[in-house]
Amino acid sequence: MKIRTITVDFWGTLLFDGPSSDDRYKRTRLNDFERILAGAGRPVKRAALDNAYDASGSYLGRIWSTRRDVPVQEHVAAILRAVDPALPDRLAPALLRELIEAYSRPILMVPPSVDDGARTALEALRERGYTLALISNTMRTPGVTLRKLLARYRLLECFAHTTFSDEVGIRKPDPAIFVLTLRAVGGEPETAVHVGDDPVLDVQGGRGVGMRVIQVAARARSSASLTPDVIIPRLSALPAAVAELEAR
Repeated sequence: MKIRTITVDFWGTLLFDGPSSDDRYKRTRLNDFERILAGAGRPVKRAALDNAYDASGSYLGRIWSTRRDVPVQEHVAAILRAVDPALPDRLAPALLRELIEAYSRPILMVPPSVDDGARTALEALRERGYTLALISNTMRTPGVTLRKLLARYRLLECFAHTTFSDEVGIRKPDPAIFVLTLRAVGGEPETAVHVGDDPVLDVQGGRGVGMRVIQVAARARSSASLTPDVIIPRLSALPAAVAELEAR
């Protein structure tokens, strides 16, 4: 069957972040929070900020486990509430915006690596007439910042639409995030393929809405619900994989 729409995952498919990045981003965020709050006459000890950051992670994890998400403003509010439940309401809107910006930007200072074949592959598919969209779960870095990364790598222009979980309140593998993305570009599951690395979020998620799936993985585990249609090692192989699917 003809493929018309291709949705693509972000983390582990297009861009890659090392295991040490979380600690590095945490340090940068909390350094800025400490400076901003002290400058506003609301000093908070570093140990309290560390504990609050970790508490916010537990809070976010509980939400994410239900396949739901919250905007970045709630991330910052959760840290502040863990310091003092009344603190968010005591801060001026301009100060909250400064904290949100400080929370969002660390990834831009030391950006993650990108699949070096991604742009060529995506451009080739777009030139063939496919509609490309991106579907991504976010962690601590919001979608608004991840779009800046995509633009930096000249990938944003390849996509007709980008969906980030913090902006729509839904996380993969929930079928709703796939459905709303397809709807945004006029696509249908029967003529769409999802491309991603994760066996649950991407393979099971795409399968759950009736899409075909291409998994980007050196090796893939197989089960009835986690078997992709095609496995490729890198995105440079994506145009050929799409052609293979259409020929079946």
